Amino acid sequence: MAPPLSRRLLPPTLRALRRCYSASPASKAVIYDEHGAPDRCCGWPMCRRWSSGERDVCVRMLAAPINPSDVNRWRASTPSGRRSPPPWEATRGSARSTPSAPPSPPHSPPATGSYHRPHHSSVWHKVRTDVPMEYAATVTVNPLTALRMLQDFVKLNPGDAIVQNGATSIVGQCVVQLAKVHGIHTINIIRDRPGSEEAKDKLKQLGADEVFTESQLDIRNVKSLLSLLTPDNYYLVYLHYIQRKLDIRTIKKQGGTMVTYGGMSKKPVTVPTSYFIFKDISLQGFWLQKWMNSDKADDCRTTIDYLLGLVHEGKLKYEMEVSPLTDFSLALEKAMGKHGSHPKQVIRF
Repeated sequence: MAPPLSRRLLPPTLRALRRCYSASPASKAVIYDEHGAPDRCCGWPMCRRWSSGERDVCVRMLAAPINPSDVNRWRASTPSGRRSPPPWEATRGSARSTPSAPPSPPHSPPATGSYHRPHHSSVWHKVRTDVPMEYAATVTVNPLTALRMLQDFVKLNPGDAIVQNGATSIVGQCVVQLAKVHGIHTINIIRDRPGSEEAKDKLKQLGADEVFTESQLDIRNVKSLLSLLTPDNYYLVYLHYIQRKLDIRTIKKQGGTMVTYGGMSKKPVTVPTSYFIFKDISLQGFWLQKWMNSDKADDCRTTIDYLLGLVHEGKLKYEMEVSPLTDFSLALEKAMGKHGSHPKQVIRF
């Protein structure tokens, strides 16, 4: 059978070039093929040529973060992590098309994290080039989580307040700054540990209204702490660990809402029965991956542009540590807390 006319009209050199670019360049990536301790089950590099389709765009990855959810997935601690691991796995990140284009985090989480990765053109989203690549790599994780929790569960108006623990985390810092942009007050709870006073000052500089340690909640009456603000709504969110029953008393308003995310301690949420009966409180949970796979994610591109706009204006910032792929093992150990407290780890390719 004769080849198509369009192909027969191409010079031999162009036909060879066309065949060459039907697959991506060789890539390096972090992979895992079993569940377990992340520092034992993850390895690199993997060289692989990805086949590409007619409307695919081949991109060169610039950076990708190591998220707590990635660690839990490797450990099979999350619903998605309990499935058999695929032959390829990685996290969201920022990329540049080949040969050149703006850094772009994907609209949904396809496999990224290699030097080169082709995917259908509809997946990629072009973003502004005047923000650091590490922000483009993390915008669809931490800032997006913070914004969704502020907007998707309770209708908060300027002058209202939220209460959150885990406030020193990246999501917690984003909650503080995004709440400030929207005129929402924040009451923040942090753990008692060396440097807590410095952590308080940093959160205040970001826009936090009040910051308390857990021991302060034990010593002082919760109601007197919350009387510093008189909002219409109280909105309590959890990150990384589940605190004691004392926390639930911060939802004193009838019909208050508590949203749990992260849940890194893997401990159950405990709530007094009387709060369900007499306070009519609502307990909900947020899982970013589920949201990204829902119809609600259609506005994700607009949200990405909005958040990166705040980054450009200096209204959204958080500390990150960027490391080359060759230092992945050390960065992973830092992300797992094996070397004390460190900023969010971002891998540069």
